Amino acid sequence: MPAKLATTHVLLDNKLVLYRRENSNIWQCRYKVDTLWQRTTTKQHELKKAKAIANELMITAEIRKRDNLPIITRKFRHVAALAIQTMDQEIAAGRGKAAFTDYKAAITNYFIPFFGSHSITSITHGLLVQFDTWRDAKIVELRKAKYPNSTAIKTTTATHSTILNHNAALKQVFDEGRKRGFLTDSQIPKLENSGKKSVRRPAFELFEIHVMLEMFKNWIDRGRNDASKELRALLKDYVEVLLDTGARPGKELLDLKWTQVKYAMRPEEISTGKYFNEEPSDQQPTEYVKTELNRSCTLDVSGKTGARTIVGMNPTVKALTRIIKRNYGVEGNFTDPFSGINVASNKDYVFRTKAKIKPTSFQNLFESFLDEHSLLVDPKTGKDRVFYSLRHTYATLALTHDKVAIHTLAKQMGTSVVMIEKHYSHLDAVKAIEQLRNYETRRLISAGSVIEQAYMPKLKTAKKKIPTTVKRKAAE
Repeated sequence: MPAKLATTHVLLDNKLVLYRRENSNIWQCRYKVDTLWQRTTTKQHELKKAKAIANELMITAEIRKRDNLPIITRKFRHVAALAIQTMDQEIAAGRGKAAFTDYKAAITNYFIPFFGSHSITSITHGLLVQFDTWRDAKIVELRKAKYPNSTAIKTTTATHSTILNHNAALKQVFDEGRKRGFLTDSQIPKLENSGKKSVRRPAFELFEIHVMLEMFKNWIDRGRNDASKELRALLKDYVEVLLDTGARPGKELLDLKWTQVKYAMRPEEISTGKYFNEEPSDQQPTEYVKTELNRSCTLDVSGKTGARTIVGMNPTVKALTRIIKRNYGVEGNFTDPFSGINVASNKDYVFRTKAKIKPTSFQNLFESFLDEHSLLVDPKTGKDRVFYSLRHTYATLALTHDKVAIHTLAKQMGTSVVMIEKHYSHLDAVKAIEQLRNYETRRLISAGSVIEQAYMPKLKTAKKKIPTTVKRKAAE
């Protein structure tokens, strides 16, 4: 067993230790209370005084533990750093939640700047109310710093979903402090959510979609280097699949593997109304026939509402084919462009770069692209567009132009009919005119049918009138 350093003194075996850090003359101590080691400073230079303070600290901690009080107090920023460290360890071990990235950002950008110098035990309801006002101003400040050229950023109030996310992040800090004995359950303030309810995210108009898709090529070419260009190309493919499938941004597509992709094709011959040999001849005219491949694919995704299969049409097939060409250097065959790629032995994720790097900043990259092309802020609502705007656009177009039944749409999008009706009840008859025109119900109504005898009118039979003289004779 190695000898103890001269700067380390064990006062009580496995209970109380006094030590000095390198390049420091201040004695520190660590002591165990209820199986947990606590660390603090004695603030003493002399060993004799440090030993006395260390014993006093340990005894005080035992008394506080008995009285159900925190054993030791810490500044909020110290506990927050420990909470971030714990989340990083969970992520590294494969047990981390996807939301940890958002929690860490909230702690770093909002909570530490405001609560950092406060004791973890002094976060009161009144202080939380002050934080709410400060946060609203901070949101605007961060947005302006991110998009310095934007003129549409206005004073705002944190949304219900933002506060929900922040409350979850703050709970991580409080839980960390409680586990380490820095505060008790009774000292954790109740977290409320007074934020404004989230409203429907702004969609893209058709002409804006055309602009967006058209601008991608030049934007990709202007990437700083090959790695930047590849990531931008992957973003374009990701956007096109979201627009084509209505999938939820994030986990549903970013966790998709090639083994979960299947290809389908249903060739169809379409009449053009044009013919060969239209001049009089002995031969029968031959019509020009257009062949439509009707390419599609299915994606077995898993996300917020569990596992489901969604359908992607030709835009999705094209996007996935481009990814295959970049990552594997193959074109894919005519009958199945995914052949050899979506095999059981291939464990690769779909939306990855050639180096198998997972995109972690897609949201920032997407917002930067939109801002550069004046598409970030919806001119009608003044709200920023995000990836979910693509999902909202998909649903809007499906309902207004494609005549998709609401139950089918709900199944494709992994949501309920109630939620579809709630979020898209704003679609009025003007926007849905294509869906309302030539509707099959109207055709069937106007076609008419044979009315069965059972539905013929039930007319009363008129009684035969008897002459008065006949009635008199009958009476006699």
